[in-house]
Amino acid sequence: MQALTVDQLRDTLVNASDDEKVRLAAPADLPLVDWDHMDFFAWRDPRTKGRGYVVAELDGEPTGIVLRAAEGTHRGRSAMCNLCHTMQPGDQVTMFTARKVGDAGERGDSVGTMVCADLSCHENVRLAAPLAPNEYRASVDRRIDGTRHRIEAFVERVVEG
Repeated sequence: MQALTVDQLRDTLVNASDDEKVRLAAPADLPLVDWDHMDFFAWRDPRTKGRGYVVAELDGEPTGIVLRAAEGTHRGRSAMCNLCHTMQPGDQVTMFTARKVGDAGERGDSVGTMVCADLSCHENVRLAAPLAPNEYRASVDRRIDGTRHRIEAFVERVVEG
């Protein structure tokens, strides 16, 4: 993924109002990001509870969306992130929605999916989880490719408006 500055991150947001773009708070570790090894870039807004961002490359161009986390918590049950396909304790997976682009978004249409609450899918697919006796582990490369494909498909659904 190409390196992006805070201003460039703002410019990628296709479903954000001008006010939302101004309020964007980049992660504190942005200067340390190793962009060459990023399949996509996602973070929770450090200043605004419930807001997150995802930037993926669609047709070689960085395309970002604003996410909103659902209120409340899921306790007791485990849940799977629909993007990285990682099982997590229920309170570590959250429903995120993104307002669609264009007229559809202005009418209130949105797209949602269950995602790791801290948007750490990029790291989670690279971790080696312990295996149960009969469990098969997909290769890390396949998990990374699958996650990137699902992130891009989610962003495309938002862009389609």
